[in-house]
Parts: sequence; structure tokens; C-alpha cells
Amino acid sequence: MDTDELSNETYEAILIEAEKFNHNLTLQFGLLSYECSNEQEYIEKSIELVRKLKNTNKGKLNNVFFGESFNHQEFIDTLDRISQNIERINEIPLEKRTFEF
Repeated sequence: MDTDELSNETYEAILIEAEKFNHNLTLQFGLLSYECSNEQEYIEKSIELVRKLKNTNKGKLNNVFFGESFNHQEFIDTLDRISQNIERINEIPLEKRTFEF
């Protein structure tokens, strides 16, 4: 699937939140969509990615950010917001979410 197939709520909760921090983080979440067949699978893989990123040491995170410097605490705070956003998304039934396509 493509990110265009996500509901507006999920797109904003994950991709827009990631973009507020850094485009390279958005790229990581965007690439996940190609491994998924539907929105729920994307959400589950996003949760896994958040956990993985939070447990990755700072040195290895350079690969995620292509060597760009970043504030590690702001990064963790962003991942926490994405997790909280996902919790809110999971409370919205799929049929009540807004889709553009």
C-alpha cells in the first residue's frame, strides 16, 4: 500500500508528527507502508518501529538520519507523541476514519 491509502487521522498522527521533527524520520515511517496491505498492519508496524528506534543506540541512529545531527531528547519525545497518537487512532473505528481515496 501507499501512504495515500492511509486515513487522514493515521497520516497526521504518524507521518505529520514525524515530519515536525525531521524529514528523515518521516521517510522511515513512509517506507513502512510498502510492506503493509492495510492500515491496521501499517499501525502495527509503526508501533514496532517506534519501539525499535527507542531502543537503538545513538550511534546507529546516524543511519536513520543519514549523518544529520539531531536532538536525542526531542527525538524520544517525538516517538512518544507518535505512540500516544496511535493509541488515540486505535480508539477510532476504521469506518469512522476519513479517507481521501
